[in-house]
Amino acid sequence: MSAESPGVSMGAESSGARDRVRHWRMMFRAWRWQRPFWAGLLTLLGGLPIAYFPYANLTMGQLTIRMSTTTGSGSLIIGVLLIVLGLTMWFQPATRVFAGVAAILLGLVSLVIANFGGFLVGFLLALFGGALSVSWGPGEETTGRPVKSARDSGAVVPEPDEGADDALEAAGAGSETDQESRNGRHRAG
Repeated sequence: MSAESPGVSMGAESSGARDRVRHWRMMFRAWRWQRPFWAGLLTLLGGLPIAYFPYANLTMGQLTIRMSTTTGSGSLIIGVLLIVLGLTMWFQPATRVFAGVAAILLGLVSLVIANFGGFLVGFLLALFGGALSVSWGPGEETTGRPVKSARDSGAVVPEPDEGADDALEAAGAGSETDQESRNGRHRAG
């Protein structure tokens, strides 16, 4: 006999589980796109080595090396603050600029306080996480269906009139309509 009975199909259970996983992934994707997810993750991960290394013991054979410094509490505070800032980026995206700047500053301070910023690993993660947070901007919401343009629907779209720009220049409309200002380059003067 086979492991599966001839009249029983496992497809219903597996498709239900597959649909639940697909639904969860789509919900997570939508949640992730509404906030600086990667910035929060890098900042959170940057706080871990900064907080951990001052309290770590490295054992090689019978030799134990303690990495503690006199600023162990400062390292712990910086690491915990970076973890909190990473969570803030996730759950309060409106404060992303403040959290990003604070993460960058704490990462820079950790170079001096916390064993070269968690041996540069925590420093770099906090720096990149803060920069991503400062530069992130909320996107536009999509409706899920493509928007038809006038060209796709078969409607007649008028071509831009080339003579209109020449008429404005000839009428003395000013230097705002010249070719340089339309291309993003402006004259100083």
